[in-house]
Amino acid sequence: MANQEIELKLRIDPEHLARFRNASAFADSTKRATTQSLESIYYDTEDFVLRQRGVTLRVRKKGKSFIQTLKIANEHAGGVFSRGEWECEVAGALPDLSAIDDAEALEHLGVVSADDLKPIFASHIKRSVRLLNGADGQPGDTAIEVAVDQGEIRASDGTVLPIAEVELELKSGAPQALFDLALKLTEVAPVRVETRTKAERGYALVAGEAQSAVKARKLELTPEHTAEQALASIMRNCLSHAVLNEAAALKGEDAEGIHQMRVALRRLRSALGLFRDLMPADQYDFLSGEVKWLAGELGHARNWDVFLADLLAPVEEALGGDEPTKALHCTALASRTRAYEQAHAAILSPRYTVLLLRLGGWLESRSWRQQPLSEEAARLFAPVRELSDGLLAKRHRKARKRGAGFADLAPAERHQLRIALKKLRYAAEFFRSLYGDKEVARYLKRLSALQDDLGHLNDVATAEMLMGRLAGESAEGEGLWRIGGGMVIGWHARGVTQLEPCLVRDWHKFAKATPFWSKPSNR
Repeated sequence: MANQEIELKLRIDPEHLARFRNASAFADSTKRATTQSLESIYYDTEDFVLRQRGVTLRVRKKGKSFIQTLKIANEHAGGVFSRGEWECEVAGALPDLSAIDDAEALEHLGVVSADDLKPIFASHIKRSVRLLNGADGQPGDTAIEVAVDQGEIRASDGTVLPIAEVELELKSGAPQALFDLALKLTEVAPVRVETRTKAERGYALVAGEAQSAVKARKLELTPEHTAEQALASIMRNCLSHAVLNEAAALKGEDAEGIHQMRVALRRLRSALGLFRDLMPADQYDFLSGEVKWLAGELGHARNWDVFLADLLAPVEEALGGDEPTKALHCTALASRTRAYEQAHAAILSPRYTVLLLRLGGWLESRSWRQQPLSEEAARLFAPVRELSDGLLAKRHRKARKRGAGFADLAPAERHQLRIALKKLRYAAEFFRSLYGDKEVARYLKRLSALQDDLGHLNDVATAEMLMGRLAGESAEGEGLWRIGGGMVIGWHARGVTQLEPCLVRDWHKFAKATPFWSKPSNR
């Protein structure tokens, strides 16, 4: 069996390394820190078969010894890495696969042989290590190894990636202790949660890969899951979706990176609302409020991306770039740049780091259990199917109520309907693996089409709001860009009018359809 490695990495500024080596948070250390020089070589095949299998293989020189380590792909929430790990001593710097005798480890390796392997990259790290036993506020059996690392990852072509981080590895005790210690370290100097292992960063360096935007990973729930297990899986999925898009969102003015991170935050807030009755009110209020704050900080950048790409661009193309739309384009670009600066500042802020750590700790410790025993709390341990039907039905009823008298709804009321439909869609996506996939797919297709049409109405309303923001931000070329703004809004308002009959028809189709969770085949 593999050892289970549970660790949390915090990226720091190299100039702050001394502060972390001597942090008062480490006062409970049983011994003084020891310093090690670690030279590690990472191996794979020419075409990165191990990486594709989610396997990392390295040989590390530690003193006079060579330690071979095999690790499998990590799962992380809020930066916590939880991985299977197999270690053994080998004769030298070359890997020795014959030294691996664990069946599970060999299964992960597959048919790869030692002859297939070659050095891919190396890491050179100076590590200061100490062990904390029974840290302040933690049970006496809690032990955390603290490593302060400085060094580099080096590719064979000489490309270098500097490393400066604090690594917290749980040796014994509850994972919450890692987060509690990490939160203390945020008071020492600015830190960032590092969501990639050194191996992942090394592969990216070798391949010249920049982190790109990713969509949410597919959720796999089964009827055997309890409601609590479903809650944890859904929250982890949403949190992972957010942190995996962090780098892309910080990369220049990357529209897809910002979009996917904002989608992840909307999914996360929707999931919190879905399980609201099963968690303590103060936990819900804090987490939902902080996620709402972050999504709001990213929202202006996303609004300008939609305006420029989906609303202004078609008008520019149709009119051949006349002066009013050119003036509007320049003014909107300047406002989008300011909105991206706002989004980047939020992601780089201590408040964001604390949110990740608080949310990750909440998940790892299952803090929702910290509530008085009640009928609602007991539902956490019921089969998820006893909960999912009711949660989906509740959101479906709310959407239908919002859409009553659809043809006569005011724009603000349709906006509220759009939000209710979005929450319904997220809930259906969270639970879809519990039901017949074809029926869910048809339902989601119908729901998404209706949501997209309502989204276009919202985009036009948002454009009017953005023109108001521009008026307060810039007077340069005001007459021209105002004319351009009026042209864009008028152009799309005409499209809204043409869309109305189809929208009303699609709403009635949706409202009359039998939801997939109500069908006999899914009961």
